[in-house]
Amino acid sequence: MSEIAGPAAAALASLCPNDLIFLQALPKAELHAHLNGSIPIRTILELAQQYSPSTAAQTTEVADTLEKLRSGVVFNQIDDFFSLMPAIYALTSTPEAVTTVTRAVLQSFLNPTGDGAESPQCTYLELRTTPRATTHMTRERYLTIVLDEIEMYPAIQAALIVSVDRRMSDLDLEECVSLAIEMKNRGRRVVGVDVCGDPRRGNMQSFTRHLSRVKGAGLGLTVHIAECTENTTEDSLALLSCRPDRLGHATFLSDELKAVFFEDVSQSGTECGSLFECATGTTNPYTTAGWTFQNLKEAKVQMSFLAYAKKFYEKIASKDIEENNARANRHYKPCIEICLSSNLLGKTAASLDAHHIHYYLKNDHPIVICTDDTLPFRTSCLGEYSLLLAQPPLGLGLSRGDVARVARMGLDAAFLRPCD
Repeated sequence: MSEIAGPAAAALASLCPNDLIFLQALPKAELHAHLNGSIPIRTILELAQQYSPSTAAQTTEVADTLEKLRSGVVFNQIDDFFSLMPAIYALTSTPEAVTTVTRAVLQSFLNPTGDGAESPQCTYLELRTTPRATTHMTRERYLTIVLDEIEMYPAIQAALIVSVDRRMSDLDLEECVSLAIEMKNRGRRVVGVDVCGDPRRGNMQSFTRHLSRVKGAGLGLTVHIAECTENTTEDSLALLSCRPDRLGHATFLSDELKAVFFEDVSQSGTECGSLFECATGTTNPYTTAGWTFQNLKEAKVQMSFLAYAKKFYEKIASKDIEENNARANRHYKPCIEICLSSNLLGKTAASLDAHHIHYYLKNDHPIVICTDDTLPFRTSCLGEYSLLLAQPPLGLGLSRGDVARVARMGLDAAFLRPCD
């Protein structure tokens, strides 16, 4: 796979032939792949040859972005990633271009790789994309085109997650969620909704009403959460209050939030009767003077966290919200979508040793290994799994048994379960 570079390529090159055969044959689910970030480089270059920009500025922007993608993007800050997208969106603004890139992305994941391996990159793919309205198509038309290509594959191989961007207005958000629900009700292969976009933007509290509709319609819910240090506790709490089925990245999710929401945080010496009791160590926090978070790793907690946690507790305790109440009384272990190369190259993880995957492996918390955006991060499913199996410092040094168990977790976390 000549398009692989960086840490994934180094890990892959270090494996012996038998390890490579093992990884290629391993059934894998790719559950966090963005359509426009996963376009093969040869496809994006072909589209650029056909592109007719309307302004000189667009010509320069596209040319600069293509040069970065050819030579390898250097990520020093989060804007280095998001600055790539306008040019990619410009190249994929017509129905014909959307058909081309969707077909190419599906083939790259689900068809044999062509590098001597008979197995495709993954067994099952949940591709995600944000419906875009351009001068050439509506959001509904965009989704229809993508679904037409996805449904060329059997249901056990491919499905669609409709993404909503954190920067969307309330009206745009409502339209996209409604489209996802309508498509599902028509029998189209929409299996979930994702919250994505610049993690520094948007008020996630205003999203909760729409995300509740997603859950009520029987769609899976995954959210990009705590991607960067600028994400606030309030932001994460608002998203977690919707009880997502999966969490994207969760790189900087705090110990406080893990303690409130996740089953796998130990509360030694405490019998907890509710989520808030597990978090605070008190059965009646609202009448206790000077409430403390005595069972958390960190003693100091922001008052904003307490206020939002109180609101969340009241919400799940309400008899008017039966689903949230029922889910709150069950164990909650949302699968974490882990994107190793994305985190390393994007510098949200300093190294594999410092990566948050260790917490989830240690606590037997479900994870799925994903590529995120293969175009800028120059990786593949095989490359990401190589980072699990390769010996340190190139990889985590997991056993084949542990790697197979992680792969099984991913299959189990799919919104549309692939057949065993």
